Amino acid sequence: MNVIPLALYAGALVAYIWHFTKRQPTIGRTATTLLMLAALAHTFLIGMETMQAGHIPVTNASSAISTFVWLLVLSYLYTEMTTEERAMGAFILPLVVALQTIPALHPGVEDRADVLQGPLFGIHVSSLLFAYASFALACVIGITYVLLFTEIKAKHLGFFYARLPSLQVLDTMNQRAIAVGWLFLTIGLIVGVVWALQAPGYDPRVQAMSLEDPKIFVAFVCWGVYSFEAFAARRIGWGGRRAAYLSAVGFAIVLLNFVPISYFLTRSHNF
Repeated sequence: MNVIPLALYAGALVAYIWHFTKRQPTIGRTATTLLMLAALAHTFLIGMETMQAGHIPVTNASSAISTFVWLLVLSYLYTEMTTEERAMGAFILPLVVALQTIPALHPGVEDRADVLQGPLFGIHVSSLLFAYASFALACVIGITYVLLFTEIKAKHLGFFYARLPSLQVLDTMNQRAIAVGWLFLTIGLIVGVVWALQAPGYDPRVQAMSLEDPKIFVAFVCWGVYSFEAFAARRIGWGGRRAAYLSAVGFAIVLLNFVPISYFLTRSHNF
């Protein structure tokens, strides 16, 4: 069933790129409509999987990626509706389509192990996924900031200048996304520590939970990177391009932790 949201996301991607190129209001409304339909289909899928498993589908890498994509799309739609700016869609949707392809081609089976029961596990994973969705938005906003800044610096006010919000607006959006992501990342890590301390010790995955596990170590590295970015933007004036570059670096670490480490390297989070 992951194929249906993927197909709708792909259609929305084509419409957003077309709108970004042509700037025609009708095409823009079509792109938003397709994305909303895709989000509804994905919401239905997440709801069905939640009813079948008894919890949010996040206990294997494929389902966690699907839930992350869903949260990313909802976050982007909220941003689009509150700012009335569709330009980011042409940059967000390629990531959405690429990631949603993974659960569409390799769907996972939800683990109903006792160690995964209880509200703390759901809060832990949901908070981290929402944080990662915010960081994805910040990364895309940062990329567009650099593209626009490069065009302005070259004194060639053309393609991006006519289609993107101002540098100041992009910088503000980036800082807000980082702040929200950092908050939920912090909550997710704290709740994760509490959950691990209360989890049954007989489960080998619980026994493997330490900073030596790549997934846990990289998660704290992410927290360090985004903590520095949040601090630097407010205390030492590291906004603009520096914040944009840090957002890109931080999200690259997130993707590293989210896909290859989750699939191949972790011993404690191979749910």
